[in-house]
Amino acid sequence: MNALDRFFTRWWLANRASLAVLLKRNAAAIDSYRQIVALDPGDANARAALGNLLMEAGDAAGAIAEFMRIVETNPRNAEAWFNLGYIYEQRDDLANAERCFREAIALKPSIDRAWYGLGLVLIRAQRLTEAVEVLKKNTELQPFSPYGWYQLGMTYHHLGESAKAARICEELRKFEPRYAATLKRDMERTPPVAAPARDAATTPSIDRKEAVPSTH
Repeated sequence: MNALDRFFTRWWLANRASLAVLLKRNAAAIDSYRQIVALDPGDANARAALGNLLMEAGDAAGAIAEFMRIVETNPRNAEAWFNLGYIYEQRDDLANAERCFREAIALKPSIDRAWYGLGLVLIRAQRLTEAVEVLKKNTELQPFSPYGWYQLGMTYHHLGESAKAARICEELRKFEPRYAATLKRDMERTPPVAAPARDAATTPSIDRKEAVPSTH
């Protein structure tokens, strides 16, 4: 295939993939993106799109393989490291999730989603004091996103720092009163899992459901 044929074939496949995504025909989109990366193995954007579609389809191993290929080719691709962290966290592989989120942050400190993901990993690992500092960074980068504030408030609550948790609730109420009400309700319903003097070895497990607050 000459360069011109390759260009038009890729252009046609990219359009077919975009249409399939628009129509929510993920299997067809996956097939098109597979053909694109076979044609051009170095196309990081197509490979990332393929990885995301595979994750949506429930093929986490396939998604990891695609994002690993990206970072093997370009270890400085922060978005690919973030996506790997997200997939590993979803698979409960906290060690690899933490490693990948930290790689993303080191390469691109402004990637707020990686700070948030790392915060969730640290919460699940019962490293609450570390989680506080990470979630503070997330709220600095995304001051009007309720998710980081919610997690920060709940983490203070679980550390037994009720005054700080209450201040977070008040801060959240300024721009997201619904989430502030959810945070207040969840703190009232959930006893703290760690008093300030207790160590992680004796700290009970935090329910993973707290990672995504319900506003209902």
